[in-house]
Parts: sequence; C-alpha cells; structure tokens
Amino acid sequence: MSINEQSVGGILDAVGGKDNVVSATHCVTRLRLALDDEGKVDKEALESNDLVKGFFSANGQFQIIIGPGTVERVYDKFVDIAGIGRASKEDVKKAAEKHLTPLQRLVKTLADIFIPLLPAIVTAGLLMGVNNILTGPGIFYPNKAFIDVHTNWKDFADIINVIANTSFTFLPGLIGWSAVKKFGGSELLGIVLGLMLINPELLNAYAYASAQLKGTIPHWNLFGLQVQKVGYQGQVLPILIASYVLAKLEQWLNKRVADTLKLILVAPIALLVTGFLSFIIIGPVTFAIGREITNGLVFIFNHYALLGGLIYGGFYSVLVVTGMHQMFLAVDLQLIAQTGSTFLWPILALSNIAQGSAALAMMFVAKEEKLKSMSFTSAISAYLGITEPAMFGVNLRFRFPFISSMIGAALAGGWITMQHVRAFSVGVGGLPGFLSIITNKWGAFFIGMAIAIIVPFVLTTILARTRKIDV
Repeated sequence: MSINEQSVGGILDAVGGKDNVVSATHCVTRLRLALDDEGKVDKEALESNDLVKGFFSANGQFQIIIGPGTVERVYDKFVDIAGIGRASKEDVKKAAEKHLTPLQRLVKTLADIFIPLLPAIVTAGLLMGVNNILTGPGIFYPNKAFIDVHTNWKDFADIINVIANTSFTFLPGLIGWSAVKKFGGSELLGIVLGLMLINPELLNAYAYASAQLKGTIPHWNLFGLQVQKVGYQGQVLPILIASYVLAKLEQWLNKRVADTLKLILVAPIALLVTGFLSFIIIGPVTFAIGREITNGLVFIFNHYALLGGLIYGGFYSVLVVTGMHQMFLAVDLQLIAQTGSTFLWPILALSNIAQGSAALAMMFVAKEEKLKSMSFTSAISAYLGITEPAMFGVNLRFRFPFISSMIGAALAGGWITMQHVRAFSVGVGGLPGFLSIITNKWGAFFIGMAIAIIVPFVLTTILARTRKIDV
C-alpha cells in the first residue's frame, strides 16, 4: 500500500491534531497513541481514511489498526508530520496511565506482566499439542497411541515433551522476571526468586494434596515456628506478591544504602527478607487463596456447566474490549497447576473463531471493496488467534456482527462445558486450538468449533439482510 502524506495527515487531524497527541508508538499492526483528550477524535474521518482498518481505546491508549508492515511506514510519517519525538511502548503506557481507573490499572499491570510471557507459553502449548498427537490413544489407532505402534518415535516424543514442559515447570521463574521488571526491581533477582520457590529441595506443589492427606508435609523449625517446606510449582499468586515485595524492598534499600555498599548489601538483604516472607507468610496465604479461587471455579463449572459456558463464552469478547481478559491468563495457569487442565481456555479459542466467522460473513454481505478486503483478512487473523482486526475493525463497527459472535461463542461455550472439554495447556486461540485439547474430547470440541463458525456467520448474514445494511 502506498503511503502518502495526505492520508497520514488525515489520521493526525482526525485524532485532534498534534496538540492532542501526547506521545506515539506502534506495535506489529497498530499505531498506539496517548491522547490528551479522546473526545476530540473524529471517528467518521478515521473510518473514511484508506489507511485505517479500525480503531479502539484500551488501557488509556487510542489504538489505530493499520496492518503489519504498513504501520511502520505510517508511524514514520506520523511522527514527522506531528513534530513529536519517537516514543517507546513504555513511554506511551506511562503517558496513558493518568486516564485509568484503579481496576484498569490492575488489569494493565497483569497484562504487562503476562503478555511478555505469551511467546513462551503459547509455544509450549503448541509443542505439547504435538506431543499430545503422538502419545494420545485413539487418534491413529483404536485404543493405542502412535508411539505404542511405532516405538521408535517414543524418545522423539519424550524430547518434545521435555522442551514443551520447560516453560510450565519453571513458570514462577518467568513470572518473577517479568513481574519484578514491571514493579521496578532487578529482573535477575526476580528470576532467582521464582526459581527459589520451586527449588527441588522443597516438596513439589503437585504432591502437596497427597502429602497433606498422609500427614507427611516436611517443615522447617525456625526457633519453634513450624514453616511448611513446600514449593510453588505452577502457582501464580505467590510469585506475583513476592515479586512486588522484592522490587519495593530493593527500591527502598537503594535509596538508603551508600553506593559503595550496594553491591554487597542491597540484593542479598532484599532476596533474604523476601525469601523468608515468601515461605512464612506470602506463599501459604496466596497458595490457599489460589486453591479456593480454583475450587470455586471448578464448583461452578461442575454444577452449572451450561450456565458457566454460556456466560463466559458470550461475554469473553466484552472482556477483550475492556482489556480485562488479560486477568484470565493467570486463572488458566492456576487451573492447570492445580487440576492439570483448564476449562476456560477452550472457550476463549471458540470465542476467537466466532469473531472470525462474523467478520467473514461481512465479506459476503458488504458491497464496499475496502470493507470486503478488511473483513476477509481480519477473519483469517481471528481464525489464527488474533481477533483485534476483526473485533475492532469490523464487528464492533457495525455492532450486529459483534452480537452475532457473542451468541455463537455462548452456544459453543455452553456445549463444550457440558461435555467437560478441557485443555492441558494454553495454546493458539483459534482453529489450531484443538492441539491443546485433551484428545478424548476432540470430537466435542470440533462440534463446538462448528457452532462457533456457523452460528455467527448465519446470524450476521441474516441480520445484514433484514436490516438492509448498505455498506
């Protein structure tokens, strides 16, 4: 696509001019702007701009969907015309924070911690899916796994499993790195803190329940105080809270310890104090909270499966719009750690597919070539797990495709929860999502996929015809 100064200037004018732009950066597909007043945005002018495929506001940022590759060239011209300096994503995030409510700040904090971990987590999920295909019985042969028939593949599958499980095995180390960095501490100390919580000398968290029943949980005796010698493998809350404490303690010490002594005092004291607090208070308390949250969710989905699936499936896309969906990655990881699987993530995968199907339907009912092209490309993106172009560029713009996708996702979510479909890992939230599903539930999940594809497509088409949408 050719980039001309007039089109880029049109974007600048539509967002209120250069005086309204506090800072600007870009990601793979979007311009990300911190605006002084979003009320000055001319949405009609943006929609009519050939470069713009959609726009939305989230976490205090006004984000304009341009597309991969093109967005870099648009950004270069944008900052030149606006006469503003190039900003990093962190600069824009900080500039946008003044517009956030306390809840939005919490969601943004969780997003900033977990989004950098997604490549490792999703990659692990995909590789576990490959291992699942090789080791799952009944996929290629009745009641037998592929490696049972072709035994020379067994070690190959085992190596894949080791590679895939690494991210989940050392998850507290990954979270410790990202969380301490977010809270303003030393990332290296965050890694050490996370690995400390899963030290092999500790009782593995996965063996905690059985050890508790047998009364064999090991303890430290700290001058009469009995402290459980337990690790926190796969746990999210303990390392999140401990990382916050570590970062703030490190900052406090850095302000008070002389420069000549910082190297030998700050890190050791911060890690030692946080370590003791983690094992004595933070770990036991947050571990218990995490277990109760998980037990509550499991109870709801076990006893009210249809209702839970309908609500979560129907409103997951609304959570995406508000940005609150980022909180549920932590919930998925907690479910996997405690129960070995998650019933929430499969619903996410179907919600993404439903968004893609609604956008695909718009390609057939639309008359405008730009909208047809945008609908098709955004549908493909959603089917592969990236819903932003479809959701914000097409479905929310016309509303009825978005509502159609919500209905389709709700029905699909209700179906798979009634069938007790679970995923053993977080993977790609679209058509490839079946790779993360436990193999004996593939059939039920494929039916759910069919619902998520057909219902939004049919509903969007019918509503477009009955409402006589002329676009």
